[in-house]
Amino acid sequence: APDTGAGSTDSTDSSAAGGDASLVIWADELRANVLRPFAEQFGEANGITVDVQQVDNAELQANFITAANAGEGPDIIISASDQIGNYVQNGVIAPITLNAEQQALFQPIAIQGVTYNDQIYALPYAVENIALFRNTDLVPDAPATLEDLATAGKALVDAGTVTNSLALQVGQNGDAYHMEPLFTSAGGYLFGQDESGAYDPTDLGLAQPAAAAALTKIQQFAQTGALSTAVTPDNAISLFAEGQAPFLVSGPWAVNTIKEAGLSYEIAPVPPFAGGDVARPFVGVQSFLISSKGANQAFAEEFVLNFVGQDEEVALALFDAEPRPSALLSAFEQESASDPDIAAFGAAAADGQIIPSIPEMAAVWGPLGIAQAAAVNGDDPTTAIEAAATAIQDAIAG
Repeated sequence: APDTGAGSTDSTDSSAAGGDASLVIWADELRANVLRPFAEQFGEANGITVDVQQVDNAELQANFITAANAGEGPDIIISASDQIGNYVQNGVIAPITLNAEQQALFQPIAIQGVTYNDQIYALPYAVENIALFRNTDLVPDAPATLEDLATAGKALVDAGTVTNSLALQVGQNGDAYHMEPLFTSAGGYLFGQDESGAYDPTDLGLAQPAAAAALTKIQQFAQTGALSTAVTPDNAISLFAEGQAPFLVSGPWAVNTIKEAGLSYEIAPVPPFAGGDVARPFVGVQSFLISSKGANQAFAEEFVLNFVGQDEEVALALFDAEPRPSALLSAFEQESASDPDIAAFGAAAADGQIIPSIPEMAAVWGPLGIAQAAAVNGDDPTTAIEAAATAIQDAIAG
């Protein structure tokens, strides 16, 4: 599952238990640097040492599960909400208790994102989702539909003003995360949901006829020139920032690069296909999780629940390091009031859906991405989605 945060290039040895540290925290480079001064404050106030260790996002999940089950590893990790199901399945995180008053301090979708099997397993600190960036010098008016977007983009390509209608990363293996607003607007879904919103792994939407119809719609959109497997994670943001694409589908992590480029831009929800369903981006929740195997659960709970988790100063410091909307409502309201981009991402999240945290979701990303890339490249959409559904069902069945 995608964690679109900034990762470090080097990682901490997963077996490190922090030496004599009373509390060990694993986080990626960006968040580790933000947390260290707060961790030091907490340590001094409680007469303990707190060791914030830098671990690359790409390695954190597997290393944490391995270390925790060996009786080692951290007391606290910072991780994405879509990994909660896997952590619970492996028995390595402990549920936390937030009463109704405490839950009300956070964006509701953030609490939804850290809830699994009707229990809260993490304290959310940031919410993230993708939206549509538009170069307002090239396209003054926001497109009402994806068809309008394709028409405006193609006119600029035909005029030689830009090289790409839209920068939406697809790549050779597809990108189901960035494609999800299009897939949902075209009528596709991944897993069914019960009345509470919990995902049902037995209801695989990709095995339904609507999935083939959705992929056919995406292929037709690609045939206008709007999608290309040549647009990748390595060049999507730069294509927009350099003025070579009038539109970009990306998240808060793209903002700093675009601001540095000096472009005039606006952010809005990804529009739907004409006559289609609402385009629903995935919403991810970055959060603090407590190890069920940690030696210092009482300190871990105190740090997460009462020290950093509900502290506006911590939320704003994490936001300043990388502008993702805070889960803490008081911080989010400050961010939205001073930064129209954050308000825009919040508006785009209103129609969003939490990334499924059920373990079965891990089987979806690869096959669905490959099917979507195949459709973009002109292969038969029905054949592609049927192959994906079979691969996913086989993987889930084990």
